[in-house]
Amino acid sequence: MDWGTELWDQYDIIEKHTQSGLELVEKYVKFVKERTEIEQSYAKQLRNLSKKYNQKRSSKDEPDSRLSSYQSFLDILNEMNDYAGQRELIAENMIMNICIDLTKYLQELKQERKTYLLEAKKAQQSLESTYKQLDSSKKRFEREWREAERAAQYAEKTDQDINATKADVEKAKQQAHMRARVAEECKNDYAAQLQKYNKEQSQFYFNDMPIIFNKLQDLDERRIRKLAHGYILFSDTEKHVMPIIGKCLEGITKAGTNVNEKNDTMVIIEQNKSGFERPGDVEFEDYSQGINRASSDSSLGTPKGPMDLLGKNKSKNFWLFKRSKPTVTEDFGHLPPEQRRKRLQQKLEEISKELQKEADQSEALGKMKDVYEKNPQMGDPASLATQISQTSQNIERLRGELNKYETWLSEAGVRGETLRYRAHSFNNNGAHEVLSPDGAHSDESTPDPSQAIYAEFDDDFEDEEPAAPIGKCTAMYNFPGASEGTIAMQEGEVLAVVEEDKGDGWTRVRRHNGDEGYIPTSYVTITLNK
Repeated sequence: MDWGTELWDQYDIIEKHTQSGLELVEKYVKFVKERTEIEQSYAKQLRNLSKKYNQKRSSKDEPDSRLSSYQSFLDILNEMNDYAGQRELIAENMIMNICIDLTKYLQELKQERKTYLLEAKKAQQSLESTYKQLDSSKKRFEREWREAERAAQYAEKTDQDINATKADVEKAKQQAHMRARVAEECKNDYAAQLQKYNKEQSQFYFNDMPIIFNKLQDLDERRIRKLAHGYILFSDTEKHVMPIIGKCLEGITKAGTNVNEKNDTMVIIEQNKSGFERPGDVEFEDYSQGINRASSDSSLGTPKGPMDLLGKNKSKNFWLFKRSKPTVTEDFGHLPPEQRRKRLQQKLEEISKELQKEADQSEALGKMKDVYEKNPQMGDPASLATQISQTSQNIERLRGELNKYETWLSEAGVRGETLRYRAHSFNNNGAHEVLSPDGAHSDESTPDPSQAIYAEFDDDFEDEEPAAPIGKCTAMYNFPGASEGTIAMQEGEVLAVVEEDKGDGWTRVRRHNGDEGYIPTSYVTITLNK
């Protein structure tokens, strides 16, 4: 069934229906736009909410940062921020896949519908024009036939009139004959126009308009299918992000299950344990027997009383809950013993890392200087003097700070074995300086101080399983490898890369025979394994 056959006479209904269908598409696009505005507003509010409660970023220095409940709350805020992102993605996809696509398609349908209606209008106008011609020829035929009848009647009357002359009779007959001929011509013209109109009318109702109606039917069905697809996308757009939204919600659930109240309790104890012992009993002072003001020495290093313990005014009884903020000192003496030891150990670790970094820098500069001395074309050794001097000063400064904090830590009383914060550093002569377990320094000077900086190269290769190659390199120049820890190579030689350049200009390589050493990175082209 089609519109051209079943609705051949319902042009107005079809025009109204197709217009209503296009308006429905417009209404749906508007609905989706408002939905996306709600999604965007919702996402914005969620982001603002997460930002509001996540203004203080997690930091290692914050006491609560190690608490599982605190970290889980931060995880929830992050998951909510990601959830907001998925709501924004829903809005964005709906705008792109539904609103923009349907709006573009709607404009095409409007233009197509306008074309079909214009074709129908032209066909209607053509049929009406033919009908007007038919009506005009019909009226002319009617008029001329009546005139011919009157002319014939007049000629017959004149012929019967005895008073009429022969000329009058002849004239009347000629007039009647002429009128009859004109009437016959009008009759033929009317018949021709009628035949033309009937043909065009048949073409109009059985061919032209059914084709146009069927085109409008196809347009309407395509509109319906497109709109139905838009309805499906309305759901699918959200379904596509549901797995990610589900992961966000799972993350929130996981954050809740990660909370460990026992662990949080231990963290609070670890962070806030003072290390003080409880004060002993206050002895009775009998003023009647002579003043005996001695207080109990209950424990070594324990203050005599709560007032002395925290330096409070003795007139204040609730010293446990009312503490004045102590003055921060470099040796962390303002902290309780336990917290002071932890802070000193933390500071020592930080200084040790800085000292190791400076030592590595000094070592790299020493290797570079040695290469420049043996290969002047690569650079001037004197250009490194400033950097070497500055690095040496930094090492001395950091070593001084390390000794200072080690002394304070010793005074604070480290529990357990003495910590060794560095396996080695450098003395003023460039030789290795080893820290013994008791904290004393011992020098391991080599006969040639300039070669001492390469001692670690040998250490790296001793008592180790051969590292797996991470790539290969091809030598672009000859390298003598005269310095300790380096390896010689010839132009074009292929070597296995064992360790990448760490920023000091040297790469660790290995030959097929197992020999390992360092070469200048700029002397080779390196290809790493993927």
